[in-house]
Amino acid sequence: MTIRPKKPIVRGMNVSDLARRLKVTPQELLDKLPELGFDIGARAIKIDNIMAEKIFRKWIDTSRRERLRGQLLVSSQQTKDREEAAAGGKKKVALPEIIIVRELAGKLNLPVTRVIQELMRAGILASQNERLDFETAAIIAEELGFEASKQEDDANDSQESVQAQDRLKQILDKDTEGQAIARPPVVVVMGHVDHGKTKTLDAIRRTNVVEGEAGGITQHIGAYQVERKERLMTFIDTPGHEAFTVMRSRGAKVADIAILVVAADDGVQPQTKEVIDIIHAAKLPFIVAINKIDKPEADPDRVLAQLAEAGVTTEAWGGSVPVVKISAKQGLGIDDLLEMILLLADMNADQIKANPNRLAAGTIIESHVDKAEGPVATVLVQSGTLKRNDYLGLGGSLYGRVRAMRDWKGEILDEATPGVPVKILGFKVAPSVGDIVEVPENLKSLEKRKVKANFQAGNQFTAVKVQKMEGEQSDQKKVLLNIVLKADVLGSLEAILGMLEKINHEYVGVEVLKKGLGNITEGDIESAAAAPPSVVYGFNTVAMPDAAVLAREKGVELKQVKIIYELIDDVVVRLNQMLPPEVIRTQVGKAEAVAIFRTEKDRMVIGCKVRQGKIHPGAKVIIWRKEEGEDQPVGEGLIESVQVGKEQVKEVIVGQECGVSYRGKEKVQAGDMIEIFTEETKVRRVEIQR
Repeated sequence: MTIRPKKPIVRGMNVSDLARRLKVTPQELLDKLPELGFDIGARAIKIDNIMAEKIFRKWIDTSRRERLRGQLLVSSQQTKDREEAAAGGKKKVALPEIIIVRELAGKLNLPVTRVIQELMRAGILASQNERLDFETAAIIAEELGFEASKQEDDANDSQESVQAQDRLKQILDKDTEGQAIARPPVVVVMGHVDHGKTKTLDAIRRTNVVEGEAGGITQHIGAYQVERKERLMTFIDTPGHEAFTVMRSRGAKVADIAILVVAADDGVQPQTKEVIDIIHAAKLPFIVAINKIDKPEADPDRVLAQLAEAGVTTEAWGGSVPVVKISAKQGLGIDDLLEMILLLADMNADQIKANPNRLAAGTIIESHVDKAEGPVATVLVQSGTLKRNDYLGLGGSLYGRVRAMRDWKGEILDEATPGVPVKILGFKVAPSVGDIVEVPENLKSLEKRKVKANFQAGNQFTAVKVQKMEGEQSDQKKVLLNIVLKADVLGSLEAILGMLEKINHEYVGVEVLKKGLGNITEGDIESAAAAPPSVVYGFNTVAMPDAAVLAREKGVELKQVKIIYELIDDVVVRLNQMLPPEVIRTQVGKAEAVAIFRTEKDRMVIGCKVRQGKIHPGAKVIIWRKEEGEDQPVGEGLIESVQVGKEQVKEVIVGQECGVSYRGKEKVQAGDMIEIFTEETKVRRVEIQR
């Protein structure tokens, strides 16, 4: 009987198990081992325990050194950036021929308010949606520390928009010079949030709009008409909340007269000053309505003084701006306000004219996608007469045909004359707020190209990313909060996106995976589930039943809000939770290890000579060692105590010798340089400019 020798028992570890301990994939481990000096073969499956332990220790040591080197590089780069900033080094930025103020802020990676302040310092009063030519934008960029160059590829969309604005201006100028008749004045009501703008309109038109608004804040632009002494007046209700600067600016552009509402008990606020700047920039005649005069704490005289400081000199103070004291809640002074509007309209009668006997032109003041009616937009007709079945052109493209028109009461109209706001059904896609719409003289003049829409009907929406500076490289370390955003109307969606653009941080950011109008669908949930961490926001919208079920199954968070700041604040809270604390290192000194007195596990007593600065207990240290002719960081630790002779001291300065109790995994050798530093942990916060 032949007895076969037994195979030797191999006691070892699987490569996959070792990789799991090191928190890497097996392939990453095998690829890295030759660099660490281990050659076990590219297809090794098992290694003995001794070799595995050596690999583990070497891997951990190398990882610690790489991490330390990376920290030093970051610290060095931060110091370099601070030095460059102090030296006044200018970053380069490419700008197009025409750029909007908000886009300029995005290019410069600065808050919009900072750019507007610089414009005002240069004598230019502009809102964030004003257009600047290249020369002006370049000067502002230079003042803010940038070197501007002209972008080769100008934005065609911006040029078309500018051409449309110019075209409308030409039409309106021609109207006032030629065969024009009086039209209803367009009045815009503006002011700080909660100062009573909607209540004022409510008192004017004797309908209750406030109850339908969340928190008493108007959420999107509406247009209404009021009759007084057989004369019509058109009111545009622009939201006073600062998040709606976009719509507020556009409202001022289409208006003839502005009403600045200021609460008698609250006085002039930051948004009030912003509104004053917009009114002045638009060169609008305006009336100051001091609201809430029925309150015991009301102080109209203090308001007049504050207005004078803000650059508004009222008639009571010897100026030309009329003032009407009202109480929108009790209906006091409303008749006087309407009388003053008509008086101001009469004083500017030469400008409040239009020719009704031409093809219509006007401005989009609201736009959304209705589930039953499709794309719907509210147009303020500014010249000509808009009729049913008229074709609609925007930016040289055919956008649809007027299938039906309704006035603000919901009544069907066959035609709309200048100064009349109408809701139009028949758009192929929802246009943007502020777009110029015109009935073409020749249908063939409209280009037969595919209409480009920011927000298409249904649920086919394009992804949008946070703006970056020209030439900025994608930072792989930046942690992004992915969001899907659905809103009820285009104006609200624009306002939310405008606020999100103000969130700018080095380490965290927001990426809008998907945006659109209407209720939250299963497609929205799928988009969010594919890119965690993510959240689906619905602004004045609801989640469809199937979408809500899918969200629970996929673990996707749904957040439904009715006030914009609730949404923005929630995003900021989430970003702060994702933000790692900032560690600030300050070098204190350097010392040389001249002798090793005692060595224990993770602890040593070392004799040192201070070569630079000082050394003190509690300081952290980096151990530098000369390897292959270069100083390399090999480890880090902590100074537990410092001793001179037999006494413990609080610090030892340059040139002195001392004994140091050092704690750390890396063993210090004689001749090593010890870099002493302090570390301060600072909690980072994402802040949004408001």
